[in-house]
Amino acid sequence: MANIVFIATSLDGYIADKQGKLDWLYSIQNPDNTDTGFFALMERIDGLMMGRNTLEVVLSFNCDWPYTKPVFVLSNTMTKVPQGYEEKVFLVKGELKDIIAELNAKGFNDLYIDGGATIQSFLNEDLIDQMIITRFPILLGGGIPLFSELKKPLNFKVTKNEIVLETLVKTTYVREK
Repeated sequence: MANIVFIATSLDGYIADKQGKLDWLYSIQNPDNTDTGFFALMERIDGLMMGRNTLEVVLSFNCDWPYTKPVFVLSNTMTKVPQGYEEKVFLVKGELKDIIAELNAKGFNDLYIDGGATIQSFLNEDLIDQMIITRFPILLGGGIPLFSELKKPLNFKVTKNEIVLETLVKTTYVREK
């Protein structure tokens, strides 16, 4: 069972620019559509966990639904799933440890944790087992940071470091407890 972060950041640690946009993610050419790890991750996981804001961002991409696994959306304000996604998106709320225990009991053991606020909440509850962070060679100078203040320090060990598309640095960290 693992809760896994898979995310891109700028060199200065932002996951979105000052306007909340992700345009900078397309600054690196990938003419052969080389998998930078997303599709391999999709094969490994049983489901995804994200917040309402991240769901809204994904829905705004105006493309085919990118996920092949169930998406669990953490929200205290959403009361229903967007039309057309009832078989793909499921609302959850409550204490993170309880939600994870319930999902694990249903066979959703390996979860992709996505979205800044959701990742930060999971880190604060010490519920992240692995982080795969791909750093783009750009300084955004502000925006939405990946990390914020934590209740306590968390130690991670680097298990893999690789160059992707000749310019991105993808680092895999595993939680040391």
